[in-house]
This record gives sequence, C-alpha cells and structure tokens, in this order.
Amino acid sequence: MKKRSDPRHKMRILTFKTLFELNFRPNAKLPESSMSAQVISKKKEIDGLIIKNAKSWPIDQINPVDLSTLRLAIWELLFKEKKEPYKVIIDEAVEIAKEYGTETSGSFVNGVLGSIIKSRVKARSHNYLALHFSL
Repeated sequence: MKKRSDPRHKMRILTFKTLFELNFRPNAKLPESSMSAQVISKKKEIDGLIIKNAKSWPIDQINPVDLSTLRLAIWELLFKEKKEPYKVIIDEAVEIAKEYGTETSGSFVNGVLGSIIKSRVKARSHNYLALHFSL
C-alpha cells in the first residue's frame, strides 16, 4: 500500500468516501470533473461486472463499503485513462476494504477483482489466438 500521505492514496480515499455516501444520498451533486463523477458515469457497466463476478451476491446485498470499493477499483482498472499497474489498484482496494469494511471485506474485494482480471486476460488471449490463428 502507498503511504497515507501519497496524493493518489488520498484521492482514492476521498473518492471511496464520496461513493459510499452516494449509497445513502443518491441525488447528491458531484462536480463533473471529480473522480467520483467519472466512476458514477460508468456505474451501469461497472455494476454489470460486479454482478457477473460476484454471482453469489445480489448487488443490493453487497456491503456498501465493499460496493463502493469495487466500483472505484473497477473504474480504475478498466475506464481510467492513465492507469496504474493492476496489482497496485487491487492492493489499494483491498487495503481500503480492510480499513473501512468488515473482516471479510478484503478477501471479498480481492476475489471479485481477481475474477475480473482473470476474465479480461482470458478474453484477450482468446481474441489474440482467434486473430492470429484463425483458418
């Protein structure tokens, strides 16, 4: 995990807290350029990935801390223009989940994000093989 003084870590915590608040105040106004607004703009796609990769958990039954953490991490992994290595994003998400969630939040978040990464890698390798070795 990055140091607490790292501006990227501080921004993730601020964004996580804003996303968490939106679970209870869905009509809260967000500055359009904020990271939170960018995450919310992709909420439908992100929630679809959560549903697909956390099959045992209906999205309305996922702990709001875990849901907010997953939304932020998935946005960073798949939609953010300037990406950090996926291991850094997952590590930060797990640490946020551990700090603010339940004792099982870290492993739940790690499992869902790991499933998303594995499916993305599998899809890429399948597409590569189809592109280069199709008859």
